[in-house]
Amino acid sequence: MTDTTLLQHLIDGRWVTGGGEELVDVNPSRPSDIVATGPGADHADVDRAVAAARAAFASWSRTPARARAAVLRGAADIAAAHAEEWGAELAREEGKTLAEAVAEVGHGANILRYHAHDVERPSGEVYESPTRGERILVVRRPVGVIGAITPFNFPFSIPAWKLAPALAWGNTIVWKPATFVPVLAMRFAQALQQAGLPDGVLNLVNGTAAVGEALVAHPDIDAVTFTGSTRVGRAIAAQLAARGVPFQGELGGKNAALVLDDADLELAVEQVAVGAFRAAGQKCTATSRVIVHEAVADRFLAALAERTAAARVGDAVADGIEVGPLVDAAARDRVNAALERASGYARPVVAPGPYREGPLSEGFFVPPSVFEVPESNPGELWREELFGPVVAVRRVASAAEGFRLVDDSDYGLSAAIFTTDLGRALAAIEEVRVGVVHVNSASAGADLHVPFGGNRGSALGPKEQGQAAREFFTETATVYLRG
Repeated sequence: MTDTTLLQHLIDGRWVTGGGEELVDVNPSRPSDIVATGPGADHADVDRAVAAARAAFASWSRTPARARAAVLRGAADIAAAHAEEWGAELAREEGKTLAEAVAEVGHGANILRYHAHDVERPSGEVYESPTRGERILVVRRPVGVIGAITPFNFPFSIPAWKLAPALAWGNTIVWKPATFVPVLAMRFAQALQQAGLPDGVLNLVNGTAAVGEALVAHPDIDAVTFTGSTRVGRAIAAQLAARGVPFQGELGGKNAALVLDDADLELAVEQVAVGAFRAAGQKCTATSRVIVHEAVADRFLAALAERTAAARVGDAVADGIEVGPLVDAAARDRVNAALERASGYARPVVAPGPYREGPLSEGFFVPPSVFEVPESNPGELWREELFGPVVAVRRVASAAEGFRLVDDSDYGLSAAIFTTDLGRALAAIEEVRVGVVHVNSASAGADLHVPFGGNRGSALGPKEQGQAAREFFTETATVYLRG
């Protein structure tokens, strides 16, 4: 697969060349392979996209919900039919393994179908009134023009869980995807367009951070949904708050797995490895901290070391690969530098060091690594979101101490608890301050029909996914109705 895609933008129903700087999208497994190239968008392109979305809003918001849902179902069918093809493009462009990439496209199709069906559920409420002959209604209406900014790590499913509910409830959109994944963004938009989405309802502007900044600053955007780093998300939220514009942010994570002394260790080792190393650790829900009870720590770490060393690293599109590359050279160098610094304060459990020769040295690969960090100086491996296949481990003497360390973070997105004691599982649900709690499964993972999101530094605004999605993409009106 060596074809290079021409990078374009969808504005008011037409695929156009941008007016911005030239972008080059490379394969992180083999950076000499150019996936896509072309001019990014500029401020004028953003202005045209927002104007198109504003012009399309009146008609689309008044389109019957069932007709809007039909477009989503059609796009889902198109995506499902192209899952193998688009999954291969995703693996080549973003670096996710082929199996994960194909599954992601299929999952994105299911998200579209879910929100197509969600509009059939009750969308309002009726209350009794103290006034004779009157009823009080609470109705939902679309918010307006939504600015959507999505990350590289799930280039099909995260756009699906933002764009699908926004469209289903009658909003129009200007979408800025991550710079690293323009091809998958184009495929997603093409599916909706081919399914009959009217011109201007969805507008796609590829480009650098400046395009996102122009979108956030635009005076005709009614709300912004964002997935990305906590630092950037908080800066956007502050800027929007000054103008009274609603913001939804799914931000960073530094997720812990707590392995207690009664845990099924074989299960815990496998689920920690899955949570830490799939997608090369580039998930906001990835397991990057492990807390293990001292009574089983030696056995657990020996088994985890064996499992980590066995993880097969390689070209994302090759068969049997478990860990692909990081998304770009800067990410690889940042994680490798953190691992080098860790050698000064942490005990290496599995620490192969950077790939300095052979095909893996040419791509953006980081070997799966495990360090045991000291209580006195757990360092950046424990504190900072590295976004790589790296695990920091600490030992505890009790479940209570373990629960405390799970919350020893500025983030509060996800956690995994491994125990066979129902009482401990229930205690974890009560005591651990995260938005997603897994009991005896990996910290990474989110189902489409239930709310997703965290607290503290991991989120701002309403939750995403499931029926919670309507809370951000609709506004309510209370209606006092008399004949």
